[in-house]
Amino acid sequence: MKKKPNIPTKPAIPIVNIANNKKAYHDYEVLEKYEAGIELRGTEIKSLREGRVNLKESYVLAKDGIAKIIGMNISTYNFGNIFNHIPKRERQLLLHKKEILKLEQRATQEGLTIIPLSIYIKGRLAKLSIGLCKGKKLYDKRESLRVKDANREIQRTLKSFTS
Repeated sequence: MKKKPNIPTKPAIPIVNIANNKKAYHDYEVLEKYEAGIELRGTEIKSLREGRVNLKESYVLAKDGIAKIIGMNISTYNFGNIFNHIPKRERQLLLHKKEILKLEQRATQEGLTIIPLSIYIKGRLAKLSIGLCKGKKLYDKRESLRVKDANREIQRTLKSFTS
């Protein structure tokens, strides 16, 4: 028998989750997800790596072939000097042109919203997971909470039977 040659495999790219937007999953139904890069300046990446970012009241605006995230707060870097960044500035998202145009069309024609879902470090790059979302009604929110509670109760009973 011949020995198979050792084929080197690529090492997995480490992904470090920085922040999640839990409110997005509660208030919206996510239809599609996209991964976008973020255009950062100066000390923003250092502050982001420390986890000093807030996605709660932010949204994405796709207009004229440019996608921007508005309302994302990256706190100032503690050891930054006079060249520290502005915490709530608009940041451009790095997506393919076709993706931006598709997002823009669906947001305007179908009345959907583009919401940031999470921010993470992939390798050495900062990435933002965005979702094309449809707003939930109050009864939808109640129903999802009811389902979540029922699943939690089922897991508790299964755990007590297995122990």
